[in-house]
Amino acid sequence: MQDIDPAETQEWLEALQDVIEHDGKDRADFILSQLGAVTGGAVSTPYVNTIPVDQQPIYPGDLALENKITAIIRWNAIMMVLRAGKKAPELGGHIATYASAAYLYEIGFQHFFKSDDLLFIQGHASPGIYARAFLEGRLSESQLDHFRREIGGQGISSYPHPWLMPEFWQFPTVSMGLGPLQAIYQARFLKYLHNRGLADTSHRKVWAFLGDGETDEPESLGALTIATREGLDNLIFVVNCNLQRLDGPVRGNGKIIQELEGIFTGAHWNVIKVIWGSSWDEILARDTQGLLKKRMMEVVDGEYQTYRTKNGAYIREHFFNTPELKALVSHLSDDEIWHLRRGGLDPQKVYAAYDIAIKQSNAKPTVILAKTVKGYGIGVEAGEGMNIAHNQKKMDMEAVKRFRDRFNIPIDDTAIEKLPFYHPGENSPEIQYLKEKRKLLGGYLPARRTKSTVKLSTPNLDEFKLLLDSTDDREISTTMAFVRLINILMKDKNIGRHIVPISPDESRTFGMEGMFRQYGIYSPLGQTYTPVDREQVMYYKEAKDGQFLEEGINEAGAFCSWIAAGTSYSVSDMPMIPFYIYYSMFGFQRIGDLAYAASDSHCKGFLIGSLAGRTALAGEGLQHQDGHSLLLAATIPNCIAYDPTYAYEMAVIIQDGLKRMIENNESIYYYITAMNENYTHPEMPKIKGIEESIVKGMYLLREGQASKAKLEVVLLGSGAILREVLAAAEMLENEHGINAHVYSVTSFTELRREALKLERESLFDPESKPKMPYVTQLLKSYTCPVIAATDYMRSYPDQVRAYIQQRYIVLGTDGFGRSDTREQLRDFFEVDRRYIVVSALKALADEEKILLGKVSKAMKAYNILSDKSDPVSM
Repeated sequence: MQDIDPAETQEWLEALQDVIEHDGKDRADFILSQLGAVTGGAVSTPYVNTIPVDQQPIYPGDLALENKITAIIRWNAIMMVLRAGKKAPELGGHIATYASAAYLYEIGFQHFFKSDDLLFIQGHASPGIYARAFLEGRLSESQLDHFRREIGGQGISSYPHPWLMPEFWQFPTVSMGLGPLQAIYQARFLKYLHNRGLADTSHRKVWAFLGDGETDEPESLGALTIATREGLDNLIFVVNCNLQRLDGPVRGNGKIIQELEGIFTGAHWNVIKVIWGSSWDEILARDTQGLLKKRMMEVVDGEYQTYRTKNGAYIREHFFNTPELKALVSHLSDDEIWHLRRGGLDPQKVYAAYDIAIKQSNAKPTVILAKTVKGYGIGVEAGEGMNIAHNQKKMDMEAVKRFRDRFNIPIDDTAIEKLPFYHPGENSPEIQYLKEKRKLLGGYLPARRTKSTVKLSTPNLDEFKLLLDSTDDREISTTMAFVRLINILMKDKNIGRHIVPISPDESRTFGMEGMFRQYGIYSPLGQTYTPVDREQVMYYKEAKDGQFLEEGINEAGAFCSWIAAGTSYSVSDMPMIPFYIYYSMFGFQRIGDLAYAASDSHCKGFLIGSLAGRTALAGEGLQHQDGHSLLLAATIPNCIAYDPTYAYEMAVIIQDGLKRMIENNESIYYYITAMNENYTHPEMPKIKGIEESIVKGMYLLREGQASKAKLEVVLLGSGAILREVLAAAEMLENEHGINAHVYSVTSFTELRREALKLERESLFDPESKPKMPYVTQLLKSYTCPVIAATDYMRSYPDQVRAYIQQRYIVLGTDGFGRSDTREQLRDFFEVDRRYIVVSALKALADEEKILLGKVSKAMKAYNILSDKSDPVSM
């Protein structure tokens, strides 16, 4: 860039050089930062509070009374953990996190958290949240006394778990990193609802509390620019910077607050640093030469952690380590130096930060970096500020007494041995004040709505006639069938507006580009450009009220959008029905922890694992071929998983799922596989009760055709391999004279779950005749081998082995994937029609119903080599 005025440039350079020589580089950085500029690539400001003292608002509350309330909550939180450990030492518990963050939560509860705000609370801070709810009258003393002892009905969960406490916790957060990521997408979905005119969410905030150590998780910081791009001014992160991870310093050799400031500033967030408490204000005001600020900047976190474990004399000597610095605190005693507070432990500083955060009007999210002390208040002897603080679950009686005295809890020595909870009385000033504050803010938090007041009804099955009928000669994939189905739903007058189609990327691969123009891709900015494909019928259309969420190459983010939509019935009293379609390999395998969080959250919706199966996706190879997603789905108790082959199966499953989730309010969600292999689809068989059978997981698709055959087998198939099973049945009959009955198994997992349920019922009612599992009932009349083949690992169909009374042979796709054609892949994994036939023949030979030579003859005829390599070991 050309210098248009060299003389003026030189004047500015000389002025800045003068600032650096007299006040230091930090001062120059600060001056430039006020203009939005930086020096040397830096994106951080001096290590002091962002909000100057003269810009702090007047504190509106009764600070003395609030300090008493906070002290009582601190006490009861610690008593919960100590009492639990006394009853059963293995129960554990955490006291250090809430001890450091108490003011961060209390200032919010007293002054800022509205009843319809969303709170993502640090999991390890749960004792403090329970202790507050006890004072509010929402939890009993008995419940506190059963902390971490849930079995039996009285207890409360270790961490925020909506599944276990459905009317209390809003979101599961203790799996670190998932809370911040979900918070971003919940804030974004509130904007989505508002911009589509479904709900007024303009006044609501999302508060995400996380630890500085938690920011090491990629999920914590990975979506920061999304929050900026989406203009999420309804989002506030509060980072509890106590400088410690679980077992040591977060940045012992650096400064985590400065690092995070740089990251968030670079992502264009509003950054508010709350580093020093009010007791530092007077000292900093007298630091006219900037020497204290310079010292604050040069000390690393490992040293700050050490100072907290020492005493005032040590701090005077080692922090205030020059005559000039010592002069700044010469009027303070060692005890007064020791009690100089960090900013996150000062309610006035925290209030000022929150007040500015909620008033920001620049369409950007905000982060508050609050410096605290891990285990604050428990005493150095019990681990305050020490690396052991996170795992500290016990305190000796002397430490408990010191804690009591420090926070003025009115319990005498004769009672303290029992580790009593303290409640000041329902009519006490503390309780009346606490309740009045929450009343002014609309009600108690955290709290969760379990059922929406908005009623939706499910379309009748006959409205999916397009999928129930035969495709005749037209070949389509189940992915295409799904796209037809979702289009039917989106046109439905009752639930159409509530459907949320979500795709991470490659929507055109899934055949969904027709939705772009018809429904619009959601963008808070609308479309400010002319798309390159504008002249095409199905051009890329973005709209502020767009219905389609096209997330880009971002599986975790797309899944968080799905969770936000699937919990909207609870979060916003607005039931939404999300359909998230994606490459099946990049679902549970990639973001399995989020899938479990969705389960914990009572999320409702549909996951469509497209291009599913180890051999269905030709040409892509190992990383893209999925042979295990159905097994991973089976690990989630309330995930209902299916592997349909035909369009009518998918229609029946989704229609039933809609009814269960939106009409019956069941806390379940669905995983449904879909393929990209094209073939003709028959009409739904006109068999009585077939819909129920499809949902249960299995039905007779084809009876044996060889009426004069003396031998028979039963073949089970699903998804991509069912058509190979059908072809094998014809080969067995036409080439070997063996009657073959074919069952379509839409869900081995649901068959197993039903059988397990009946097993348990029988155990607890031993004198009644046991009920026969559904899979056993369907096969009970056969006295022949049963062969199952799927496009998944053998463990998937093996789930029902205990409930099949006949010889049971399983074929599957264990091992790594390969890049090749479908035909070659099915030969490689030994799941094509030839292997199914040979497996059936071998099973009959093992039962001495045919000669083994017939098996060898068939292998030779089908070119199956006896020395073929095992795909599992390759």
